[in-house]
Amino acid sequence: DNIQAVNVFIAAATQWRTGTAGATGLDYTALEAIMRMLGIKRKDMGEVLEDVRVLEDIALDTMRKNQK
Repeated sequence: DNIQAVNVFIAAATQWRTGTAGATGLDYTALEAIMRMLGIKRKDMGEVLEDVRVLEDIALDTMRKNQK
């Protein structure tokens, strides 16, 4: 069910915004372009984005734990 979100998340591996404290989140403007390139229909993009945001949150939490 989540394969589209996983594919977007993997394709966005180089699209992390970073600062002095490390990664702060994905560049959402890049996500729309990635979704278009992956052929995700516009009507599905909102749902896929929500699923990607869950993956992003988990990844950020993991990165923060690994920085300690």
